[in-house]
Amino acid sequence: MPITISLELLFNPLKTWVKIKNRDDGPLGVVLGHTAILGLIPPICAFVGTTQVGWTVGISDPVRLTISSALPISVIYYVVIIASILTLGKLIHWMSATYCDHRSLGQCVSLAAYPATPLLLVGAVQIFPVLWLNYLIGLPALAYSIYLLYYGTEIMMDLPRERAFLMASAILAVCLIALVGVLAATVALWGFGVAPRFTI
Repeated sequence: MPITISLELLFNPLKTWVKIKNRDDGPLGVVLGHTAILGLIPPICAFVGTTQVGWTVGISDPVRLTISSALPISVIYYVVIIASILTLGKLIHWMSATYCDHRSLGQCVSLAAYPATPLLLVGAVQIFPVLWLNYLIGLPALAYSIYLLYYGTEIMMDLPRERAFLMASAILAVCLIALVGVLAATVALWGFGVAPRFTI
């Protein structure tokens, strides 16, 4: 089952990447078995954190979002996670023609989804919406996700290490561009009325 494999990947990347490559669950299997489940962690925890726990600025009372404001934001957050993995998988599939023989779309979506496992798991920290805490725990998870991406590219794409490094770097560059796009879309959505509203 993809969810079990994603947890194995955290502790034994070499063996698990080979297992993922040989399984080839297909894009739908990867998304439903991995991303659709683990992708729930950040939005749910962010929803609870921003509506129930809140955060403080200085010595003031905790600031919280209204439930009616946080709910659509959380739903959009979840949709963006799923869409990002599928889009990145499709882009990796397109890039595979340049760096190696074409790989199946399922393998490419796997290469997009499984390295995101540490980031999705530490999304649980969003239940405490404290900026320094999220950075403190999120940055090591981000570093490990990048490590899994570089390691996985070599195995999933059957590339020599130098060529795998170039392809993984290109994938990482696409991720950074996508992040900027998501931030721009967030600002646009705020302009259309999806901006957060705070409790009084």
